[in-house]
Amino acid sequence: MKYSFDSNKPLYLQLYEQIKNDIISGAYEVGSKLPSKRTLAAESGMSAITIEHAYGLLAEEGYVEARERSGYFVTFKAGDGFTLPTSPITDYTFSAQSDNSPRFPFSVLCKTMRKVMSEYDEAILNRSPNKGLTKLRKVISNYLMRNRGICASYEQIVIGSGAEYLYGLIVSLLTKDKFYGIEYPSYEKIEKVYTSQGVSCQLLPLTIDGIDSSALSKTSAHVLHITPYRSFPTGITASASKRHEYVRWAENGRYLVEDDFESEFSVLTKPEETLFSLSKSDNVFYLNTFSKTISPSLRIGYMVLPKNLVNAFDDKLGFYSCPVPTFEQLVLTELISSGDFERHINRVRRKKRKDMSANQLR
Repeated sequence: MKYSFDSNKPLYLQLYEQIKNDIISGAYEVGSKLPSKRTLAAESGMSAITIEHAYGLLAEEGYVEARERSGYFVTFKAGDGFTLPTSPITDYTFSAQSDNSPRFPFSVLCKTMRKVMSEYDEAILNRSPNKGLTKLRKVISNYLMRNRGICASYEQIVIGSGAEYLYGLIVSLLTKDKFYGIEYPSYEKIEKVYTSQGVSCQLLPLTIDGIDSSALSKTSAHVLHITPYRSFPTGITASASKRHEYVRWAENGRYLVEDDFESEFSVLTKPEETLFSLSKSDNVFYLNTFSKTISPSLRIGYMVLPKNLVNAFDDKLGFYSCPVPTFEQLVLTELISSGDFERHINRVRRKKRKDMSANQLR
């Protein structure tokens, strides 16, 4: 394979993206071996370290696997069909969601609150626009582009008081006659919110890498709600093959609700791809909150709408008042724009990687 490069991105990222595209297109079939680092270095003029970094990212995301003394082999299942079925998960333990992540520095939060009160004065008491403060939606838009590869304008972003509130908006937008498929087992509130909204849900069993392919191919659901980064309570992360399978499933007029809760604390050197960025059909609702990254008491979540539904949302649901106080939105805006939020995320990720390495050495 011949690859071309420019100066817009680091070489290892350009190489990673081009090989990934070759794998997805089927140029490298499942089970085939990638060129050795030495061979590719000789052909491309890149260093072996650059190639190792690119291959490492592909392995982290599940496109390839490294085999000792043999090289890197493709594990991604390309094609239009679904992946082979595996046994559903039946051995799991329900437990309260643990919170072992370091808390957001209280001193930084206090400093930011004081700064916002000082700079905005009585403006913190003003009513927020219905979809949330424009400046907050803009900094979230920029943050998603930098960190999650999501290209979405601030007009597509809706601020809400947590994920459950945003689930309800999705039901109202898509109408209640839609049938929803959800992971089984999953966080119990997901099913409760949907059923309380009057919609029907089908429980789709999980396997070791996501929803069972056979169940997914047979479901009559119009909307699929998934938590691809880490499903609760099983802790299952959807593989690269499964993520693409979800995207293919939704191509025929269906929708995906991507609940990306806690994904910021991934130990991967590059956060896993989102379904929103993978899909070319403009049919993914992307949701996340700041409950884990800052505090569960900060009831702020956000939703990225498919671009083609922005006008429909504004016409049908634009009258809903934003339930998040202006002061809290301004504090979050300052935390993100100042870099304090991302510095905290990076500290937690470094600590998790360090702890994981220490455990592996024991």
